[in-house]
Amino acid sequence: MEVKPNVHVMHIDDDSVYHPGGSNNYFVGDPHEEMVLIDTGEQQKAWTQGILKMYEQLGRPKIRAILLTHGHGDHIGGLDRIYETMEAPVRCHPKLAKRLQAIVGADVVAPLKSREVIEIGEHVRLRTLFTPGHEVDHLAFHLQDQNVLFTGDCVLGASSSTVRDLATYMKSLETLTRFKHDTICPGHGPIVPPPRGAKLVQEYIHHRQYREQQILDALEQGITDVKAIARAIYPKNLKKGLWPGAERNVQTHLEKLKKEGRIVEQPAQFVLAR
Repeated sequence: MEVKPNVHVMHIDDDSVYHPGGSNNYFVGDPHEEMVLIDTGEQQKAWTQGILKMYEQLGRPKIRAILLTHGHGDHIGGLDRIYETMEAPVRCHPKLAKRLQAIVGADVVAPLKSREVIEIGEHVRLRTLFTPGHEVDHLAFHLQDQNVLFTGDCVLGASSSTVRDLATYMKSLETLTRFKHDTICPGHGPIVPPPRGAKLVQEYIHHRQYREQQILDALEQGITDVKAIARAIYPKNLKKGLWPGAERNVQTHLEKLKKEGRIVEQPAQFVLAR
């Protein structure tokens, strides 16, 4: 499906509880000139076949590069089989390069630089944005001519994202706000078109700030255990499978607050067994 000129999405419903709304892979560029592929999906036959089917429907265009937003399995799982068909250079964050070289070969993988511009044909330019936080090796891409951000798992279409390092993640969200856009093309969930697409990153920032204040309020009330804080601030009817993720989010907020010196972690107490 064509999202905007020079942007085509291959959507798959993968039924993940952590990112409702399915998953996406993108072909960017003019199919009569050159294109790039963003992410190669999970290592599942149906997923890989979906990407290759779209490649055929586009007329088997020359692929300038295979771009990976980060190293999670649902973004790089199909790389080996897709590379066998497209035989294009693999581009990624420097911290992911060695891992991918073991999959497709050292001479195939070329790390990207921060703010590097990828020229796709004569008229399409895609800028690389380093956006760590969800993972240390996370990238996003900005298509200026169409006001599109390809956000990987940094910003999703129908849910919040899990985060490894919240302080770094918040800086990455601020980075995204500095690049003009009206459409978000996420790794998971529906594409977010105008007008909400222009506001979604800021909504993410406000959501995290709101969660942080909720956690501070819970601590003020004497709720100090991660699980108890999660139960206090998340909806009571949250799906059972989402509670571990909620607790991890609380933990990342607490780690950020600790680094900032706004809270302190007290050591565990021990008592004699009776």
